[in-house]
Amino acid sequence: MTPLEPLRLTLAEWETCAPRPGHPLWGRALDAEPSVRRAAERITQEGKLDILELAAGLRVSARQYVGALRLGSLEIVIRPKLEGLPLLNLMRYAYHLRRLDLLTPLDFGLETTRFQDVLIWQLLSEAQELIERGLHRRYERLAETLASPRGRVDFQTLAQRGGLLEAALPCVHYQRLEDNTLNQALLAGLRLAARLADDLTLRTQARRLAGILEPSVSAIPLSAETLARAESLTTRLTFAYRPSLTLLEILLASQGISLDPQAETARLPGFLFDMNRFFQALLTRFLSENLPGYQVHSEHQLRGMMFYDPQHNPRRRRSPMPRPDFAIQQGSQVIALLDAKYRDLWVEDLPRDMLYQLALYAFSQGEGGVATILYPTLAAEAREARIEIAHPLTRSRLGRVALRPVNLLALEKLVMAAPTTANQRQSEHFARQMVFGE
Repeated sequence: MTPLEPLRLTLAEWETCAPRPGHPLWGRALDAEPSVRRAAERITQEGKLDILELAAGLRVSARQYVGALRLGSLEIVIRPKLEGLPLLNLMRYAYHLRRLDLLTPLDFGLETTRFQDVLIWQLLSEAQELIERGLHRRYERLAETLASPRGRVDFQTLAQRGGLLEAALPCVHYQRLEDNTLNQALLAGLRLAARLADDLTLRTQARRLAGILEPSVSAIPLSAETLARAESLTTRLTFAYRPSLTLLEILLASQGISLDPQAETARLPGFLFDMNRFFQALLTRFLSENLPGYQVHSEHQLRGMMFYDPQHNPRRRRSPMPRPDFAIQQGSQVIALLDAKYRDLWVEDLPRDMLYQLALYAFSQGEGGVATILYPTLAAEAREARIEIAHPLTRSRLGRVALRPVNLLALEKLVMAAPTTANQRQSEHFARQMVFGE
């Protein structure tokens, strides 16, 4: 069988590319290798990307994931609408990353690079800063036979040997070493970055930084267990490692590797980052910091709203538990339920599943309840839309779903502004608009 010509397909978030005469996807199929078809099927089943083989050719639909992956001869690149420094600034804010200028974005063209390189650039900046300030060292117990004794003599070992047989003594001493879990995770992350980076400058920089660590730090595989151990070791003295560990978690998850050690996962043939999780993390921090007098609860459980009839639950299944992304509480009362959806509803249509989900949240508040979708947009003219839910017979109002835009460019200006009283008031006003509308 003749191998297919290599093809790079570039899409934006939520964009669909269908086969049509003259288009590269017209008449094209996936590679015949079973591994390629299995990967495409898994990616589609997991909702990361929709890849369909039609009679006329391939149909590829992007969702909320951005990045790049390779399926045999087909390379798919999904770019975020918000690129460059604004996106990097929002990611730094959402994940509590530091603003470091040890590497300049112009070194590798931040405005045109692939998405994973943005994360890798930040990781390399964090790693270089850790190296320059001095890697963390821990006292490690060493048992050695030394001609020049150090620490204390291990008399038990000496007795087991039958006395002094050579001009050296068994000693136990403690030495401050860089070879610890935090630095081992950092080295493994730098090696991963060197493999993932699309830009040659970044790959070279990652290898250079890894080369600095390799003489004194053991090489171990990067896994969920490694990151969990490293996270458990972060203290007040090692807090500077936390941004790097956060970035490594993102890189692993974007390769399809679950951070749950019990979960069965398989590595993706590329890198896909869930922008919906990023958007939720961004709004969680912004709302928590800029709604004085209110409490912001993430993944709030609507307890008791749905439950199995005890007399009709033969499989003894657990009752469904709806979870809005945010519940805004004042005192003991929940006054707003919000869901973050990474889909520009000013441009795109509202999917039925999103509408039904939010309608359910509105009904949970009783008659006339309101639930809100917060969605990202770059359109300055975007305004709130409202869907009224009425009884089909009496036409009495049952609830409302509000579609409320969050302008990412305006939000980026607020999170990057100097911490003045005036800027704080603007941020609080922006947060109140997100929760309560105009």
